[in-house]
Amino acid sequence: MTRVVNVRFRDAGKTYRFSCDGVNLSIGDAVMVETSLGLDLAHVCEEPYETDADDKDITPIIHKATESEIDRYDEKCAQEKEAFVKCRELIDMRGLEMNLIDCTYSFDGKKLTFFFTAEGRVDFRELVKDLAYAFRTRIELRQIGSRDQAKLVGGIGLCGRELCCCTFLDKFAPVNLKLARCQGLSLNPGKLNGACGRLMCCLQFEKEAYEDARRRLPDNGDRVRTPDGMGVVCDVNFIEEQLSIKFTNENETNIERYSWADIEPLNPEIAARRCANCEKHHGKNKDVREDEESDESGLDGEE
Repeated sequence: MTRVVNVRFRDAGKTYRFSCDGVNLSIGDAVMVETSLGLDLAHVCEEPYETDADDKDITPIIHKATESEIDRYDEKCAQEKEAFVKCRELIDMRGLEMNLIDCTYSFDGKKLTFFFTAEGRVDFRELVKDLAYAFRTRIELRQIGSRDQAKLVGGIGLCGRELCCCTFLDKFAPVNLKLARCQGLSLNPGKLNGACGRLMCCLQFEKEAYEDARRRLPDNGDRVRTPDGMGVVCDVNFIEEQLSIKFTNENETNIERYSWADIEPLNPEIAARRCANCEKHHGKNKDVREDEESDESGLDGEE
């Protein structure tokens, strides 16, 4: 067994796994690790845990960051703010059509990376020369997309909470309009797009729940049998699993709401899926009851 820990180099950035045998760590601790770019400081984002993975495949943490290393990290962050301001001045001086987003120094100060967005390709060769002369270090300019921009800048989403991408999402999942259609949402860009101008990442969160509900529940227009007689489904609430049923007679049309458990589907395929789901559910309950009985008998035996 190998004891490992997940760390991040940036807030809400991608997590990386390192072994930490013999090192007591907790969330928020600063540690020194070896990366492809050299020594760097990272912060623990999860409690250490045991794994069966071969420790040869996992790079070990060098040690907990010392006070001098933490001071160097704080100094590096201050230098990044100064470099950001200077780079923006040089961009304006050159009249380049690019939007500077962020910049980062390597821990040893030998490399300075700038992140920017732009509508198209930008000729920044002269800007690189200006930056190299100003900071006397290796310069890299990296163009990023709108999603990465939102992750770096941060903001508040339509839900009123901080953006998922800058709080806990460490990678972007593919999101398309099919997810919105599956959840019965209005295809209105103003309601579906996030701060980045792309479809919101949270459309992916409930994908499996909606797919399962759509597989089990009837569609609009299906005929079903309710406690009050035959009717036609006119609306489905997939989260609460409630259906609006329309009843039509010679004089009037009424709409009533029912729980899916109180409705008998007439479609054989839907009925079969429902029965299979019920058997699966009852099987789980049976296993739970058997486990509870065995636990109780075990306690009696100990007494």
